Amino acid sequence: MRLEIDGRDAGIKFSACHFIPGHDKCGRLHGHAYIIRLVLHGEKGERGMIMDFVPLKKALREIAEEFDHRVLIPGNCQHMELSLGDEIVIKTLGKRYVFPAEDVVILDAEESSAEELARVILQMVLVRIPMPQNVTDIEIGVDEELGQSAWVTKQLS
Repeated sequence: MRLEIDGRDAGIKFSACHFIPGHDKCGRLHGHAYIIRLVLHGEKGERGMIMDFVPLKKALREIAEEFDHRVLIPGNCQHMELSLGDEIVIKTLGKRYVFPAEDVVILDAEESSAEELARVILQMVLVRIPMPQNVTDIEIGVDEELGQSAWVTKQLS
């Protein structure tokens, strides 16, 4: 069986900016209105459900709120040098950016691509919500715009 939460219809979205160092177009600071999607695979468990929608949607909304109207910076990017303090100073491939620390989210990622965002969000969901034994797989999708998304899947059992 499959359980799906479509962030477009459920209002689970955030706006943020990012850049991908060295990329021709995406190397410039730009933003997206991101949408988060979730799919669980498994069998019916307690109360005839794969899992209750409520805690899943709550966790996804909390994650979206953490990222909303922030600058998303990959903390493990080999093309960036970060200086952390009241301001975040980023040096990358001849460019220098300075942002107030409160406006930045440093991702446990090598890039701030949709693929890496999906992976980071998946890890955040798994830390926040214990999955019941009947859930076999979880998928997270991140839409950067209509018709353009990246997905990551993790087998749980």
